[in-house]
Amino acid sequence: MKKANVFEFYRRLAELDPAPETELAWRNPYTLLVAVALSAQATDVSVNKATARLFEDVDTPAKMLALGEEGLKAHIRTIGLFNTKAKNVIAAAQILVDEHGGEVPRDRDALERLPGVGRKTANVVLNVAFGEETFAVDTHIFRVGNRTGLAPGKTPLAVELVLEKVTPAPFRAHAHHWLILHGRYICKARSPECWRCPVMDLCAYRPKTPPPAAKGAGAASNTLLPASGTHP
Repeated sequence: MKKANVFEFYRRLAELDPAPETELAWRNPYTLLVAVALSAQATDVSVNKATARLFEDVDTPAKMLALGEEGLKAHIRTIGLFNTKAKNVIAAAQILVDEHGGEVPRDRDALERLPGVGRKTANVVLNVAFGEETFAVDTHIFRVGNRTGLAPGKTPLAVELVLEKVTPAPFRAHAHHWLILHGRYICKARSPECWRCPVMDLCAYRPKTPPPAAKGAGAASNTLLPASGTHP
């Protein structure tokens, strides 16, 4: 994608949603870390349901250790891979208490050393909790980057590095969220809704998906993401 088109791509997404936020529920950097770790191979909705009561009582690593692995499982057993995730969350809490004074480190390497925390999770925490200009490449961003031509790459890291290079300064802080939401609600995996996409003319994807027949000719009008940070 040409430099001018990259700027316009982000400008349009920013115009529709000036202040995007994660759809995971969190209260502080620690609960964000836990929520993101739990969200691997699970939806944000399912994680939010499981953590609603958990985060009322547990919002620090010390409290998580006091809850214990079995206690944690009781809260998150509706989430996929909950046994492994519970083990990792408890192990990570112990490291945070022992090595970081119970605080979440603002350092990617330190975060990635925690059990169950990979580069994507670390980047989310750095971006959302600490305002770092990071690009957490999940399946949505990987798809959008490749499909549109914005940031092609064979691996999530490759896509991340391209995003680092091409994303203009005014959009770097929120780029991660705009791309995730675009992939989640418009540029879907099985059936991208090109007919209502705000960046359709900038995108390399061919052929464009036509509007559903039931909606008729008028469906191709500008039906975009809700503005002001609200999403379906």
